[in-house]
Amino acid sequence: MLQPKSSPVAVARRSRLAKTLLLVGIMLVAANLRAPLTSVGPLLEQIQQQLMLSATAAGLLSSLPLILFAVLSPLTPSIARRIGIERTLGLALLMLVAGIVLRSQTWNGMLWVGSVLIGSAIAFANVVLPTLVKRDFPHRATAMISAYAAVMSLVAAMASGMSVPLAVLNDNGWRFSLLCWSLPAFIALVIWLPQLRQRSIPLARTANPIAAETFRSPWSSALGWQVALFMGLQSITFYTIIGWFSAFAASHGTSPQQAGFELFIYQMVAIIANFAMVFALPRSRDQRGIALVSSLLIFIGVGGLLLLPSRSLIWLIFAGLGAGSSLVLALSFFGLRSQHHHQATVLSGMAQSIGYLLAALGPTLFGLLHDLTKGWTVPLVILLGLTLLQMLFGILAGRRKIIH
Repeated sequence: MLQPKSSPVAVARRSRLAKTLLLVGIMLVAANLRAPLTSVGPLLEQIQQQLMLSATAAGLLSSLPLILFAVLSPLTPSIARRIGIERTLGLALLMLVAGIVLRSQTWNGMLWVGSVLIGSAIAFANVVLPTLVKRDFPHRATAMISAYAAVMSLVAAMASGMSVPLAVLNDNGWRFSLLCWSLPAFIALVIWLPQLRQRSIPLARTANPIAAETFRSPWSSALGWQVALFMGLQSITFYTIIGWFSAFAASHGTSPQQAGFELFIYQMVAIIANFAMVFALPRSRDQRGIALVSSLLIFIGVGGLLLLPSRSLIWLIFAGLGAGSSLVLALSFFGLRSQHHHQATVLSGMAQSIGYLLAALGPTLFGLLHDLTKGWTVPLVILLGLTLLQMLFGILAGRRKIIH
């Protein structure tokens, strides 16, 4: 018996529904890419005391996700090539939910098992999400990336602020607080399930597999390295300020409460810059001007902290504007500088590996320089020099070119 054909209106309605579900899914995935990590920082002292962790172990707990990002990002494209982008993201969300739940269990070893799963899951999603946006929203990719970066940053800031209040709501304290973030991860997984039914075509079975497999690797391209180093250098400054500003401010007479407030403003300003890039990036012919301005804002912020630390809030506003716009620009480069989404996946993996390796090393080396010199001048001068390098690589990566 012949089935009645769907009308064009019904087909169009289903298509709009599928696009809406995909858009909502992308934003929910983005919302879970930082919150499981930023929720740990405010609780770290409680975790350290209850589990009797050494300072080294506590530091490793904080840096473990960044290390996993650096190690696993280059491996993610091969997974996406085999099972497709949608299923890679589905696997990442499943691992994320499992990791958050395991991290909150009473057996202390689960803290580390769960943290490894969480870091691995976010590493996978970090790499393939910009690629998915390039493939399915090719004409709105920069606006989409700006929007999901803003969502990611906003929920991350909320998670940081809610961690301690959530811990006092339940006798399990920090374990309950961290467990709460399994709920948004689970919701994201449920919303993403329809995407797993899509026939996401792995690279080996594309219509033109020879052309897809023979694209130039970003690892052998000067432009690929320019994108990767821009990503890495902006990461260094952001994570160094997040990790060391409170100690820097305390040495200049700022109270911990005021330092925390100023860091909150820094992150909020970065989110505003994320949203501003929704309008700025699609209107630019190339990205050299945006790279210059975003790097210059960070340069002004770091320079101000060096020369006039008593006005630190003003300088953090400058740095926050630069950090927010630089992050969106770095993520957008993955699609803007690649021929197709397969190459974008490799470029994303390369840039995020280098970026998070530098992000993990940067705060450590900054602290080492502070210990060696017994002051902030030398580490801040070096950080200032790195922002100039960011400016250089941003201008080079911002040229209207793709990797051939």
